[in-house]
Amino acid sequence: MLRYLTAGESHGPQLTAIVEGMPAGVPISASAINRELSRRQQGYGRGGRMKIEKDTVELLSGVRWGETIGSPLTLVVMNRDWENWHERMSPLPEHRDDSIAVTRPRPGHADLSGALKYGHDDVRNVLERSSARETAARVAVGAVAKALLGEFGIRVGGYVAEIGGIAAAAPDLPLEELWRLAEGSELFCCDRSVEARIKGAIDAAKAEGDTLGGVFEVQVLGTPPGLGSYVHWDRKLDARLAMALMSIQAIKGVEVGIGFASARRPGSLVHDEIIRDEARLGQGAAGAYCRATNNAGGIEGGMSNGEPIVLRAAMKPIPTLYKPLRSVDIRSHEPFEATVERSDTCAVPAALVVAEAVVAVEIANAFLEKFGGDSLGEIRRNYAGYLEELRRA
Repeated sequence: MLRYLTAGESHGPQLTAIVEGMPAGVPISASAINRELSRRQQGYGRGGRMKIEKDTVELLSGVRWGETIGSPLTLVVMNRDWENWHERMSPLPEHRDDSIAVTRPRPGHADLSGALKYGHDDVRNVLERSSARETAARVAVGAVAKALLGEFGIRVGGYVAEIGGIAAAAPDLPLEELWRLAEGSELFCCDRSVEARIKGAIDAAKAEGDTLGGVFEVQVLGTPPGLGSYVHWDRKLDARLAMALMSIQAIKGVEVGIGFASARRPGSLVHDEIIRDEARLGQGAAGAYCRATNNAGGIEGGMSNGEPIVLRAAMKPIPTLYKPLRSVDIRSHEPFEATVERSDTCAVPAALVVAEAVVAVEIANAFLEKFGGDSLGEIRRNYAGYLEELRRA
């Protein structure tokens, strides 16, 4: 089983991830992880923190001479802004300074609920960990998962579909071509005709002290049928992917395939007809069976069905506003207008990169559950045997 744990605060010295369950022999490079970290920091509408941090990873364990060795991986991303926070975020009791306590929780954040849960009267103890800065560690882990999946021809990508209510229509092109178009866009969208409108909306929101959310889509290509399970509720692939996406800060909704649209159609226009095409044998991991459409988004009964996995998520506008909302001081109980921390105007493109990462981790986990072994070679043998079974099915 592939699992990981992240640790670290937004203004602490570093973010750390421990990854357990990676088989030996998987090629891993810091440069590939750094490319994903760089993508996360891009996107039109990002704030000042991205001008401070230039994220890079340090591989401290689990990798030797460019390959995993079977032991847990330690990934570290340093926080450059730590130099300005040594005493304010110090672990040492002698640096305690109650005069800098944050006592004014911001609407839309974890501030108040977290303070009540843990008994804090300084909200900084909450906001430092609940910050989306934590996702840098998850993107690093996702890059490792992508490296494993790539060894078996499984690719993860996506694009932004909507920002601020302005929809970007994806051209009728292969998914990997759409991914390339998105990579060339500051908005990570593949519809050049609406880019100027979306940028204008982001600029207008920034001028008003407001923020914008949006929708992005993540797709997975090359998955074989049978990842996940129909047997137990907590092993269903769509449930696990939905949880992973909902775990990203500011995500408020997830769809698989056509999602909510399926509730508004008759069954005859929802369910994907099954076709057997012998010509598909040897061309991929799905065998001869395929679907005439992909309304299910590549998942049926909690399992991958061999079609592209299609996921969509809605991100709310970032709740840190330069146009403050009302709140209440947790010490004085007096009303006030919420304080402002450094913020983005729109982080939907960055959220897409985080989403690719968490999806890659869940797909890799499901893949290892079915084909797992201690080394890449052992997994290859297990996978090859399954593909042979599919060719005979």
